[in-house]
Amino acid sequence: MQGGIAQFVPLILIFAIMYFLLIRPQQKKLKEHQKMVEGLRRGDQVITQGGLIGKVTKVKDENEIEVELAEGVKVRVVQSTIANVINKTEPAAS
Repeated sequence: MQGGIAQFVPLILIFAIMYFLLIRPQQKKLKEHQKMVEGLRRGDQVITQGGLIGKVTKVKDENEIEVELAEGVKVRVVQSTIANVINKTEPAAS
C-alpha cells in the first residue's frame, strides 16, 4: 500500500508547482484585465490589441465601446480587446 501512494507523490508535486507557476498568475492577470476593462469611461485613452490608439467617446453597453481614432473617425470596439489604458480620466466630482 505504501508503494502505491509513493508513486503519486511526484505527480501531486508537479501539479502543485504548475498551479503556482502557470495557472495562478494567469488567473490573476485575467482578473486585473477585467477590472481595467470594467473601469473604462469616456475620455480614457486606450490601446487596442490590434495596436490602435484612440480615445473612448462612448461606453455603449457592457460589451462594446466607441473609440475615436482621429478627428471624425470613430469605431466600435469590443471591450475585451482593449490591451491597455494610457491616460485615465478622473471621475467627475459629485
